[in-house]
Amino acid sequence: MSYEEAGYKVVHESDNFEIRYYEERIVIQARSKSGNSSFRKLFNYISGQNKDEKKIEMTTPVTVLQDNDQMVMQFYLPSRFNINSAPLPADNSLEIATINAGYFAVIRYSGFASDKNFYKHSQILKKSLDNEKILTLGQPIKATYNGPFTLPQLRRNEAMYLVQFE
Repeated sequence: MSYEEAGYKVVHESDNFEIRYYEERIVIQARSKSGNSSFRKLFNYISGQNKDEKKIEMTTPVTVLQDNDQMVMQFYLPSRFNINSAPLPADNSLEIATINAGYFAVIRYSGFASDKNFYKHSQILKKSLDNEKILTLGQPIKATYNGPFTLPQLRRNEAMYLVQFE
């Protein structure tokens, strides 16, 4: 099954990472201390538990990032939505947000999207960016593209940093 993916343009390639330019994107997001309940809440939203009772197609990636003491999980909304046309969440703990356009350095890896695997690859990416004197802006972002039944060796995961570029 193929899902709409957040579009981007590759603007720089290195041995083990690339820098992508993403246009502004709209997400539905959940904040929590652990992130455990966030996926279910976000899935319920796209399954029609929103104020319009509208089912929304799944997109990729699903992203997770640390914001102070909270984990923020985000589902990207299909490109046909904007901040004004996205159905309002029925669950007050969810919010519709905009991710500003920008440059993101990305390293791709397979296997499970465990925290251990993510931190390993985000550190590899950070070191590569430091070596190329590319400034990171903020915490690393975990991006996952596959469902839980995809074989680990076939999974696409990414560690990303917002970067200052050009």
